Amino acid sequence: MAHTDITKRRTSWWERLGEHCYRASTPQLVRDMQNEASLTFEELINDLGAPLDAIFEGEVARQMNHGACLAFVPAETLMPVMMQRFGLEASRIAEDSDLRAMRRICNACPVAGQCWRAMRRDAGVEECRGFCPNAEAFDRRAAVA
Repeated sequence: MAHTDITKRRTSWWERLGEHCYRASTPQLVRDMQNEASLTFEELINDLGAPLDAIFEGEVARQMNHGACLAFVPAETLMPVMMQRFGLEASRIAEDSDLRAMRRICNACPVAGQCWRAMRRDAGVEECRGFCPNAEAFDRRAAVA
């Protein structure tokens, strides 16, 4: 066996171990960031364009789906972007009586993490219709506008 084969195998093993340790510690890392660096964490999750490691992003989304990201308000960060996907401008329906109900639905969304990831990668309206609990309301509003 050549020396390069041994080095390659060791590197691969170390990389796998490192990734395993990172994956295993990411849930705690996200919780620690929320508790110990809450302002930075809040800025990070509210910036839909911020580059994030895929493992970290996935864990944040998972915790959002379980309501663990307490400082995150989906109706403030996600709903305006989602409305744009449906061809709506939040400022044009700001006085709409249904807006309050749509905001409540958004803030109670069981798939806020999925939505967060979709908005981060600029998902299209068809994909959004598949999971957004406000999709029908947005479609109705877009038809009137």
